[in-house]
Amino acid sequence: STSLKPPTFVEQDVASYSTVIKNKVDTNRQQNISLTCSFLNGTEVKPGDTFSFCDTVGKATTDRGYLEANIIVDGVEIKGLGGGNCQISSTLYNAVLAFPELEIVERHPHSADVPYIEKGKDAAVSYGSHDFKFKNNSDSTVKVYASNTTDDITIRLVKLVQQ
Repeated sequence: STSLKPPTFVEQDVASYSTVIKNKVDTNRQQNISLTCSFLNGTEVKPGDTFSFCDTVGKATTDRGYLEANIIVDGVEIKGLGGGNCQISSTLYNAVLAFPELEIVERHPHSADVPYIEKGKDAAVSYGSHDFKFKNNSDSTVKVYASNTTDDITIRLVKLVQQ
């Protein structure tokens, strides 16, 4: 008898982007960045599906381990839960821009300049109001790898290609 083997996939690097963490001594921000990268890391977006940063990462709450760090509200820096998340969404946005088959569905600029990325290349997120979304128009599943050190954040996008 012949048994059908499930298809095997290999990962094909498509795009990656890194941003430098300017405020390395803000341990709350570092904690938030690590948490959000862990929630994002390994996310798969199937062909035709739309990825939502807010739905994937979830709400920044103290119950989930988030701490207060600088966020921008109406052009002013204040303390808020999940400070640092916008740097990750902005890093992801720039990786997505380098992948032609991914279509930006929703993106919001910050109300003030941010130090970690050039003007116009940011993607502000705020659960319930500002999301970053993209649609996978490729014929392959896209996998998101999110990693961070105290110095930087890196997003890597790969295609899962059937062998």
